[in-house]
Amino acid sequence: MAAKPVATGRPSVPLDYRTVDRVTGPLIFVREIQDAAYGEIVEITLPSGERRQGQVLDSRKGLAIVQVFGATMGLNIETSGVKFLGEVARLAVSEEMLGRVFNGLGEPRDGGPRIVSETQLEIVGNAMNPYSREEPSEFIQTGISTIDVNNTLVRGQKLPIFSGAGLPHNQIAAQIVRQAKLRDSTEGFAVVFAAMGITSEEANYFLKEFESTGALERAVVFLNLSSDPSMERVVTPRMALTAAEYLAYEKDLHVLVVLTDMTNYCEALREVSAAREEVPGRRGYPGYMYTDLATIYERAGKIHGRKGSITQLPILTMPADDVTHPIPDLTGYITEGQIYVSRELQRKGIYPPIDVLPSLSRLMNQGIGKGRTREDHRGVTDQLFAAYATGKDQRALSAIVGEEALSATDRLYLKAADKFETLFVNQRPDEDRSIDQSLAIAWEVLSDLPDSELKRIKPEFVQKYRPARAAPAA
Repeated sequence: MAAKPVATGRPSVPLDYRTVDRVTGPLIFVREIQDAAYGEIVEITLPSGERRQGQVLDSRKGLAIVQVFGATMGLNIETSGVKFLGEVARLAVSEEMLGRVFNGLGEPRDGGPRIVSETQLEIVGNAMNPYSREEPSEFIQTGISTIDVNNTLVRGQKLPIFSGAGLPHNQIAAQIVRQAKLRDSTEGFAVVFAAMGITSEEANYFLKEFESTGALERAVVFLNLSSDPSMERVVTPRMALTAAEYLAYEKDLHVLVVLTDMTNYCEALREVSAAREEVPGRRGYPGYMYTDLATIYERAGKIHGRKGSITQLPILTMPADDVTHPIPDLTGYITEGQIYVSRELQRKGIYPPIDVLPSLSRLMNQGIGKGRTREDHRGVTDQLFAAYATGKDQRALSAIVGEEALSATDRLYLKAADKFETLFVNQRPDEDRSIDQSLAIAWEVLSDLPDSELKRIKPEFVQKYRPARAAPAA
């Protein structure tokens, strides 16, 4: 028997509707609904007494479409009850979240107590007024040379990592979480880590890494496993960013948010779109995916008058290593650069296999230079790019004509490219290099080139920072 409201307007006490019309994948369709708001939280009671949560995706002409956070198996359309609670999804937040591990819905999964707090924030967040945004600046040191020197991460930036299946992006993410810090600063720093659709093995790897190195003490971790309901993945990044916004704008911390894997998030988005029978966009993804991704990525930044900041490092695996795929393509439009993980470098046994040539940090210049990193940083970076690109060209040429056919200068560039990969790019997974150490290695890579070839570095910096070359043997 359906419980139907008899008066107009929203009833003061949530009614238990038993008018589920049909179930399609992760969605249930509830008819004869008097009033339902977009994003409203719903409680579904199964015949067994088990309760699940959901969220209203659409409401029209007395019909509400509800996305269920969990499996819809066992949901009997005749006897299951649906309650519209009249509130949107919220997350209880406090500083006690640091050092804790939660599931994709913000519930503890580390055996600890639930977070009890009077402060409960809507997970959709508040749109950041563009006028109130402060220009991202200040250097964040990750301890990874290819990022710190060539594609510098700046506080308040959103800088994604583009990877592929089987590449060590998880290892890179764990290393960044362990090592990321503000250089020469006593300001508070925290990490919010959100994983979507990862395996139990990957989850155990992350937790072991964070716990063994002490990184968990300053981190908030949200884990959605591949065995968990895919609909949790739509909520997980928003839970993580809500926690980050609280720590940044209420507790004045500088927060680094690492989101992996955004491809799994987009797959969940496509699943919802297909269940709603929407007209698909590129490769079956919903046409609004650009807007949806923007609601996540644009929650990074700095706000005038607030001490804290949010820096985002989303990680996504490109299907078939295709950079034109909708997920990396749309992500590239919204974010401020990208870091490429190279399959070619990985085959050579180089870690981390980051290819600096197609990588880019659009805000790099705002976080480097005298007083931030070092005065020679920009010139050394440009010279490294030029030397590595020239060396790779000579490597391809020597494969055809032989190294003996190259000029003496060409062979120097070939040597510089090899040293760049083996000395500069390659480092141990537990090696935390300071920016000064990374720049010293960069100068070592350039040390064999004559001064006349160092055209992108100011002569005074060449004289000041170039390591002395050993005299030739008699």
